[in-house]
Amino acid sequence: MSGEPLERYFRVSQGGRQSRPSGRLWCPAADVYRTHDGWIVKLDLAGIQPDDVEISGGGQYLRISGLRRDSFCGEGVSHYQLEITYSRFEKTIQFPRSIEHATIEREYHDGLLVLRLREEEEGRKGQARAAGRK
Repeated sequence: MSGEPLERYFRVSQGGRQSRPSGRLWCPAADVYRTHDGWIVKLDLAGIQPDDVEISGGGQYLRISGLRRDSFCGEGVSHYQLEITYSRFEKTIQFPRSIEHATIEREYHDGLLVLRLREEEEGRKGQARAAGRK
């Protein structure tokens, strides 16, 4: 999957924050790592279909949202115990600086969505110069 257009696997939108979906939301766990050329964001999205994930960003924010559906229940099936949340989810991550021009590569396997945000070379040089002036 790596290197192919993100739009092929996930609905991607640019721009400002969209309205929150109605209903109960859950917030998936996420790890964020700093790398020499950007960021790695890893989200726990077990049971999520790639078509049910939307990734959007603007400024310092990355928003991952979507829906986990219960595809095992059908007619004639009643629940005995329910602990897994099946509903809309949303995770917003704020970075210490803009990620607006970062490129995104992604992997989705074993229930984990891994996003690699790579900053443009010119953007990293400008940030290094600004940090050196402090």
